[in-house]
Amino acid sequence: MFKQSVSLFKLATNHTIRRFLYGSKKLSAPPGAYEGEGKTTVNILNNEDEVGLMINGFSQAGFRLNNDLTILGSVVIFPKSVLSWNVGDINEITDESLSLFTILEPKLDIIVLGIGDPQKDFSFYKKIVPFARKHKLTFEILPTEQACATFNFLSSEGRHVAGALIPPQTVVTTEDDVLQTKLRYQNLYERE
Repeated sequence: MFKQSVSLFKLATNHTIRRFLYGSKKLSAPPGAYEGEGKTTVNILNNEDEVGLMINGFSQAGFRLNNDLTILGSVVIFPKSVLSWNVGDINEITDESLSLFTILEPKLDIIVLGIGDPQKDFSFYKKIVPFARKHKLTFEILPTEQACATFNFLSSEGRHVAGALIPPQTVVTTEDDVLQTKLRYQNLYERE
């Protein structure tokens, strides 16, 4: 069972979690199909209310959550709440901008730091490591695309996790992304 969910997670992180982290509520066989032991069903975590807040998509402007809320700009997200984060890019991440994570009780298991686009210069880590050691915090520093998927996964496991995410400057879209966007807007403007 665990291998299946890991395989689905790897598949999702490679393809569908990129910009739109959503799907139908429950996928299963049609009526009359195999009903015996071992029947396979899939639950899409982003659509289940009891798992808390998750990130369904992102753009250069901000993030879309699984409760259809759109947050503009950088965010700090917890499994049950979200805050606007006054950080525009990686150079604005300072001890002061991270101080929120030092006062939380209970302590967080991990902070997923989404730094926008992938970085070639790793000097940024030299600022984070002393802060993390001083306050005994664990950071996972990733480009925002991978940070969104990591936050969702850790949150769905019930971990005490927070995501501090900066929107990326470049987002590569696929044909599926364009189709899903058109369908979403079509559903918004349809009359009943």
